[in-house]
Amino acid sequence: MSTSYLPATTDSIAQALEAKNPSEGISILYRILENPSSSPESLRIKEQAITNLSDLLRQENRAEELRSLLTLLRPYFALIPKAKTAKIVRGIIDAVAKIPGTSDLQISLCKEMVQWTRAEKRTFLRQRVEARLAALLMENKEYSEALNLLSGLIKEVRRLDDKLLLVDIDLLESKLHFSLRNLPKAKAALTAARTAANAIYVPPAQQGTIDLQSGILHAEEKDYKTAYSYFFEAFEAFNALEDPRAVFSLKYMLLCKIMVSQADDVAGIISSKAGLQYVGPELDAMKAVADAHAKRSLKLFETALRDFKAQLEEDPIVHRHLSSLYDTLLEQNLCRLIEPFSRVEIAHIADLIELSVDHVEKKLSQMILDKKFAGTLDQGAGCLVIFDDPKTDAIYPATLETISNVGKVVDSLYVRSAKIMA
Repeated sequence: MSTSYLPATTDSIAQALEAKNPSEGISILYRILENPSSSPESLRIKEQAITNLSDLLRQENRAEELRSLLTLLRPYFALIPKAKTAKIVRGIIDAVAKIPGTSDLQISLCKEMVQWTRAEKRTFLRQRVEARLAALLMENKEYSEALNLLSGLIKEVRRLDDKLLLVDIDLLESKLHFSLRNLPKAKAALTAARTAANAIYVPPAQQGTIDLQSGILHAEEKDYKTAYSYFFEAFEAFNALEDPRAVFSLKYMLLCKIMVSQADDVAGIISSKAGLQYVGPELDAMKAVADAHAKRSLKLFETALRDFKAQLEEDPIVHRHLSSLYDTLLEQNLCRLIEPFSRVEIAHIADLIELSVDHVEKKLSQMILDKKFAGTLDQGAGCLVIFDDPKTDAIYPATLETISNVGKVVDSLYVRSAKIMA
């Protein structure tokens, strides 16, 4: 960075844009920011220089320089309105976020900015940076620290009645409680976010986020039909905005179809006009699962899980539902295979279903305990003994019903005789 500053003019900005390489452009923009002039025109040009500089640093993946830029700009922030300061700070934090592998740097940067905003009494900016910090802590799985930060922030924002920020924070709290498997609190926070959103105009992206979270919570409660409608609303919002989250909404829509045994609809949704835009590994993974479910094939299911590990196993929402689907599919296959037998070797069942003997034995014992079928495991002989379903004798319920009816007749006769005697 050169010691001689450049005049804060549009010509200097043009010179930076026409630089032969990004490093030269960055050097020119730093020299514009060193200009001590504080005239309105200079401040406006410097603001443009900051935007261009943060873009160039992001393209060059210079995350540390973006962090030091925020410290360098503090004297400049004292000369401009607080709203513009907030816009620039959030813009630079967003630029750091676009550089891969900078989550720890983002957390420390946000903590630094929170301390500075407290010292400068910039409440509006501090609250937004704290909300961003809580989201980063949640992504880093530091849930207790994120919850502590949010609990204080929610009280403060409710007191100020900043509805738009309140929607953000309530949504974040809902996601946080969902990550901690606390569904009642996750639903309560989502309801609070909806209530705040109903009182104001909510941007389409924010409304899409609310619908996406609603769908996730309904799916968790096995209400897949309602979840599908929420995911569809979220998909429409994100699709219109060309938001990358659209593909995840579509993926969860397909998941809901599979979970309600409508796997045949999956191919139709993917081949629709909206679905064709997002054809890729995410949708291919769900199509493979739908095919396995339609054919009731565990082997195809396991192949899909192996081939699309990143899309299925590493997505916590999909993974949780597919685990229960796998168990259901395994139980259905085992019931179908053992149906013709009264006594069968566990190894033979394992060969038929193409799974390990230990895995099959463990699942059969679980099914017997859950009373999915009547039987016992003879571990000495390595066999499964299946009992005939005990037939319920119809005479007992019929006798009980007759006695109940006689009792009603006697009661009514007693009431009538009491009226005659009165």
